[in-house]
Amino acid sequence: MLILGRREGDSIIIDGGIRIVVVSCDRGGVRIGIDAPSTVKILRGEIADQVKSENERAAAPVATAWLAALGAPATTPTNAPAPAPVPDPDA
Repeated sequence: MLILGRREGDSIIIDGGIRIVVVSCDRGGVRIGIDAPSTVKILRGEIADQVKSENERAAAPVATAWLAALGAPATTPTNAPAPAPVPDPDA
């Protein structure tokens, strides 16, 4: 990690046309401005972490026991054979 000292109005240029400017500094924190191409995604670190953990939670296997207790229909694995067709009694 590169650590730089900057004052209000100072900027940092990052490869790819990204410019970071120190807008203001006070006891409450530092306000920065980011000038970047529209193709560059910019996320706050805590938001990126939250999205990552939510995606991991959503991809985790689901315990079927509590789903059955809620009355959810049982699911079959995707590699299970398809059920046999039911003959039409009117045919």
